[in-house]
Amino acid sequence: SSVNVTTATGRPLRATRQLYNSLTNFRRRTLVERITRLVEEEHRLEGSRIGKGLSEGDARRLRDLEVALDQTWDLLRQRRARRAAGMDPDAAEARDPRTVEGYRQ
Repeated sequence: SSVNVTTATGRPLRATRQLYNSLTNFRRRTLVERITRLVEEEHRLEGSRIGKGLSEGDARRLRDLEVALDQTWDLLRQRRARRAAGMDPDAAEARDPRTVEGYRQ
């Protein structure tokens, strides 16, 4: 069976369900890999401050990493929710930092 997919330019693209699922899984893996890289860098920075404080630049980078992680996790959750609801996960968009930072944990 086939699925109607729209390209970034808005043109329709016919793809087999297998190809569509493959692309969706690739995007999910890419997000998970991004989360892994961000967490690794966050841990390196946090580990480097043991016994001393972070430099101003490192503290700023750590905050940027935290925001990027929140945005990426949010995007991954959006994609999963859209897929579970039978919607196109590729229509999920990254939310701005103020929005994701305003969520309650």
